[in-house]
Amino acid sequence: MTPTYPHGVVGRKAPASAASAMVSTQHPLVTDAALAVLRDGGHAADALVAACMVQATVSQELTNHAGTVTALLYDSRTGRVRQLNSPGWVIPGLAPFRPVPVEPGTYSAVPPGANAVVPGFMPAMKLLHETYGVLPWARLVEPARQLADEGHVVTSFEHYVMATTLAYFQHSPSGREHFTPAGRLPQVGERWRQPELARTLAGLAEHGPGYFVDGPWARAFVERGNAMGWPVTLAHLAAKPPVWGEPRRFTHRGHEIVSLAAPQIQGASAAMVLGVLDRLGITGEGHYNASPVASYLLAHTLRRARLDVGHLNDPEVFDDPSDVLTDPAYHGHVARLIRSSMPRTDLGEHVRLTTRSPHAAPLPALEHGTDSCEISIVDAAGNWVQAMTTLSGSGIPGEVVGGVPMTGSLTDTSLNARQNISGWYAGGGHVRTVMGNTLVLRDGRPWLALGTPGKVEATVPQVLSNVLDFGMTPDGAEAAALMTPLGDDYTLPMEMAVAPEVPAGLAALGIRVRPLGLTNWHLGSFQMCWRAADGSLRGGAGARREGKAAGY
Repeated sequence: MTPTYPHGVVGRKAPASAASAMVSTQHPLVTDAALAVLRDGGHAADALVAACMVQATVSQELTNHAGTVTALLYDSRTGRVRQLNSPGWVIPGLAPFRPVPVEPGTYSAVPPGANAVVPGFMPAMKLLHETYGVLPWARLVEPARQLADEGHVVTSFEHYVMATTLAYFQHSPSGREHFTPAGRLPQVGERWRQPELARTLAGLAEHGPGYFVDGPWARAFVERGNAMGWPVTLAHLAAKPPVWGEPRRFTHRGHEIVSLAAPQIQGASAAMVLGVLDRLGITGEGHYNASPVASYLLAHTLRRARLDVGHLNDPEVFDDPSDVLTDPAYHGHVARLIRSSMPRTDLGEHVRLTTRSPHAAPLPALEHGTDSCEISIVDAAGNWVQAMTTLSGSGIPGEVVGGVPMTGSLTDTSLNARQNISGWYAGGGHVRTVMGNTLVLRDGRPWLALGTPGKVEATVPQVLSNVLDFGMTPDGAEAAALMTPLGDDYTLPMEMAVAPEVPAGLAALGIRVRPLGLTNWHLGSFQMCWRAADGSLRGGAGARREGKAAGY
C-alpha cells in the first residue's frame, strides 16, 4: 500500500474533498490565505492575488513579487476561458544587462547568464483585481504583509532550495543582507522576519499596485538599475501592461484541453505530444511505468516536441507555427518517423559495454530549472483559475529592492527549447517561456485544472496522458514516475518508481536510463483541482514538494 503524508510536507498526500470551493498550492500558508479570501466572498481572482502575495513572501526560493505570472481563468458567467501572460519583458533597444556572472548551480548557470527585465508580477495582480476583484485591494495584500512582519517558520524544503541557490545573491550587498540577515541563512524551524518587505507591502496595500509600476518601489528599482549601469526608466515599467488573451485549444479523446498560447510553449507542446502518442497507438503498448516500448516511444516523442517548439517566438515579431505543431497530420508524420526508426537488434550489450552499470548511467545533475509555484483555485460561483508565479523574469539579477529579491531572466535568444526563456531585443519585448497552466473541459466546463513548475513541456503531457489515455485518477497520474525528454546521447533521465523490466528493456532498445531517484523535486509539484463523478470537488497537492489542498 502506498503511504500518504500530511499536507504541507514532501510526499504523496491524500486528495482533499469539498462541496463548494477548492484551493491547492505549494505551501500551507498560501492555501490558507486563498481559502480565507473565498470564505469572505472573494472571487477566484481575489484568492489568486492573495495567494501570489503570500507565496512570494514565504517561498522566495521559488518566486518573488517581481517575477512572472501566468494564468488561465474560466469565467462561469460567460463560459469563457481567458489567458493572462505577464512575464518579465526585455526592453527593445537596450542591450542585455547581465551583472551576475555565469555560476554553476545557480539561476545564472546557463551562459550567457541572466538579464535584467521589467517585472511582470504586479501588473498581473493589477489586471486580475481590476477585471474580477470583489474584495478591497488592501485585504488581499494584508496576509502577506503580516507574514513578512511577524515572520514565517522556515521549512526543510525551503531551506534546502535556498541553500542550493544562495550563491546567486552573494554578489550584491542587498542580496547578502536579505538572505543572510544574521550572517547565515535562516535555519529550519526558525521564524524568518522580513521587516523591509513588510514596509514595502504596507505601501502596496495603501497605494495599490501602482506602487510597483510608477510609485515609490518603482522609483527605487529604477534608481538601483541606473546606479549599476542599466539605463531603465520609469516609463519602461509602465510601457507594456499585460492584457487578456486567447489561449491555445485542442481536443484529445473527446476532451477540450485549454493551455497557454504563443509565445508560451506549453499549449503547442502538449498538443503535439498527446497527438503523436495517440497516433503511435500508445495505449496498446501498456503504461510507461510498466512497458519499455511505451517508455521508448514517450521519450522520443518528448524529444521531438522539444526540438519543434523551439520555432515558437514572440507573435509580434514572428509568424506563429502553433497550427502546424498541433496539426494531426503532422503528428502522424512524426509518429511514423519514430516507429520506423526503432532498433531491430538487441542493444543491451552496447549499453553494457559503454556504461559501468548494465542498464543505467550514473546519477546526473538534472538540467537546471528556474523553479516556480503553481496555484489552482475554484470558487463557490464556479470560477476556475490555474496560475503560476515564478522568480523567473524578475527585475535586476541578484538584487533586492525594498525586500523584494530578483533573479532577472534567462533571456538568451535560442532555437533550443531547453533554453525555454528566449527573447529578442527588437520588436515587442515578449519572451518565450514555458508555464504549465492547463484546463480540461467537458461540455464546455472545466472538470480538471492542473499545472506544475517542473520541466513543464515534458511533465504536463505525461500527466494528461495518464488521466486521459490510461484512465488514472488525477492524483494517481501525478504520483506516477515521470521522465524528461530523451537526450541526444540516448540517455533518458527518469524517476525509478517503475517496473524492474523497464530499465533493462530500454537498454535493449539502446537507451541508457539516468535514474532520478524514486521522485525528483525538479520534475515539479502538480497543483490540481478536479470535479469528481459525484459532482464534488477534489484537490491534489503534488508529492514532489510541499503543498496543501483544502476546500469547503
